[in-house]
Amino acid sequence: MGFGKEASSSSHVLQVPAVPSEDTPLLTSKSNNRPLSSNAKTFANVFISIVGAGVLGLPYTFKRTGWLMGSLILFSVSYLTYHCMMLLVLTRRRLDSLHGFSKIDSFGDLGFAVCGPLGRLSVDSMIILSQAGFCVSYLIFVATTLAVVFNSSPTTNPNPQFLGLSLKSIYIWVCFPFQLGLNSIPTLTHLAPLSIFADIVDLGAMAVVMIEDVTIFLQQRPVLQAFGGFSVFFYGLGVAVYAFEGIGMVLPLESEIKEKDKFGKILGLSMTFISLMYGGFGVLGYMAFGEDTKDIITTNLGPGLLSTIVQIGLCVNLFFTFPLMMNPVHEVVERRFWGGQYCLWLRWVLVLVVSLVALLVPNFADFLSLVGSSVCIVLGFVLPALFHLMVYKDELGWIGMCLDGGIVALGLVLAVYGTWSSLSEIFSTHA
Repeated sequence: MGFGKEASSSSHVLQVPAVPSEDTPLLTSKSNNRPLSSNAKTFANVFISIVGAGVLGLPYTFKRTGWLMGSLILFSVSYLTYHCMMLLVLTRRRLDSLHGFSKIDSFGDLGFAVCGPLGRLSVDSMIILSQAGFCVSYLIFVATTLAVVFNSSPTTNPNPQFLGLSLKSIYIWVCFPFQLGLNSIPTLTHLAPLSIFADIVDLGAMAVVMIEDVTIFLQQRPVLQAFGGFSVFFYGLGVAVYAFEGIGMVLPLESEIKEKDKFGKILGLSMTFISLMYGGFGVLGYMAFGEDTKDIITTNLGPGLLSTIVQIGLCVNLFFTFPLMMNPVHEVVERRFWGGQYCLWLRWVLVLVVSLVALLVPNFADFLSLVGSSVCIVLGFVLPALFHLMVYKDELGWIGMCLDGGIVALGLVLAVYGTWSSLSEIFSTHA
């Protein structure tokens, strides 16, 4: 897709100058130089874009919310996520139909086309917070898991310290210099295959855990609760939203599919499959361990060679996924504060900030809920519905306007209350 022409929306024009600036597309389109994706490949790409480490916190979430309430929240969030993803696609298609071609390759480009610099700033801010939040959760997972695996006396001394530091803190600082090196790489092309490795490891870990869950449940049959009460609703909502986060990849994936009229169906099938997989994983994990379910389900597996291999594999996976997830943060920050040029010290400061936040968060699943309840709700629900409403405002009937407006209003309410609820949970745990 070329960028030599000019594409305008109702009040803004996207142009590409020689030096990156506010209206430069974040992603460079090369669709004319590469083959388009088949339906099967698109299905797989959607799966890869969404499934991540968040699934490992679902059993603990189901323990808090109850298995039935957790399942209802999960499937509701899945449908709303799919609906808002399609709102983004329809909004871009509408702009394409008005101008005949599109320079809109990313969520940020769409925000600029609809709302100008403020729209891009809103999307960029949410992307920075969400991606950095993912990386914080990765560090928490890696440090907590390594502390469990290499604790020589988990029974007599479950929380050992060295020089006044917990094992979790020590492992975060051990990772720090290596992450400085990985995040110093200007281009992460050579690390891209690790995203495929990451999903293979995730699926393998999920399979092992689910098999163990069934075996343990048949032996122990712990007491389970179906509903955990309204007080934990926002907790479950935040984790579910986090688990389905991937809206930033929808527009690039829709651009690459060969049969664009089938993208909605393929996206729906992929989301349905992921929802059923998530639901089964969460329910089985809670059914196996009941009230003993931990915030990272793999730490429930106990000692053993297979358990250790799964946990170490997940740690290696997330360790190398960290720079991939930080790359959009680096690009946005360098673009806004360093003229789009590579800046080593700025990248190191960002890694330091993420590491310091990870030191302060006591619980993996609690942090998933915080990120999901705050930035992911705004990024995944509020902004897509708002952009759709602004572009289609002259064509939507009162039902359509109420639906989009309702999603925006509901998303803001859930984000505010959910953020407060998650912060309260984190601080009460830390205290």
